[in-house]
Amino acid sequence: MQLSRETTNSGGRQSESPVQPETQNAMITLDESTLDQGLAYLAAQDADLARVLTRHGPPALRQRDPGFPTLLKTILGQQVSRSSADATYQRLCDAIGPPRPGNFLTLDDEQLRAIGFSRQKTRYGRELAAALVEGRLDLDHLSGCDDDAVRTALTALPGIGAWTAEIYLLFALRRPDAWPASDLGIIVGAQKVKYLPQRPSRQQLDAMAEAWRPWRGLAAFILWHGYQLI
Repeated sequence: MQLSRETTNSGGRQSESPVQPETQNAMITLDESTLDQGLAYLAAQDADLARVLTRHGPPALRQRDPGFPTLLKTILGQQVSRSSADATYQRLCDAIGPPRPGNFLTLDDEQLRAIGFSRQKTRYGRELAAALVEGRLDLDHLSGCDDDAVRTALTALPGIGAWTAEIYLLFALRRPDAWPASDLGIIVGAQKVKYLPQRPSRQQLDAMAEAWRPWRGLAAFILWHGYQLI
């Protein structure tokens, strides 16, 4: 995608924004070495994001190791609080140690239910573990694939939808343009940061985020930051 130098910020003013051609064709990682570059771009594009950064400083980049444990924990986090998912994951670790596809598959339904897995998440965990054991999914290979290829491979599995794939892209693979737009924290964060009278729809949120490409993932961190602080 070609970025224009002339953009309109949220206050309606035309502003010069830095063009970053290196983000267009190269797969970069969102980390401390690229953070300043991304923050400068977003601040130039969007006065509301810039205000959050000025008042509260840069957001912390939460990161997780790529692999089965992180993807399984992300599945556990679907539609529940982080504390609930963390508690279930910890009970799993207490039962089998660091989870691997092989040792996860040794647990029967009753054991997983006692740990805190719902029937659906038991199925999703088994499907993921089996795909890895059988070689139908290679998470190491995905680390070198582009975002769309990662999305396609992950969402082919039962129980892995767009939110789970985007969270894995953002936190584990550290892709700067991952966009978990259905996340409640992002939705409410956008409402607060943009002073909206009600929560934005998915269509409104996606339209808003177009100006943030190719740093939508970093914008998500700023929205989470605003959700917690504003």
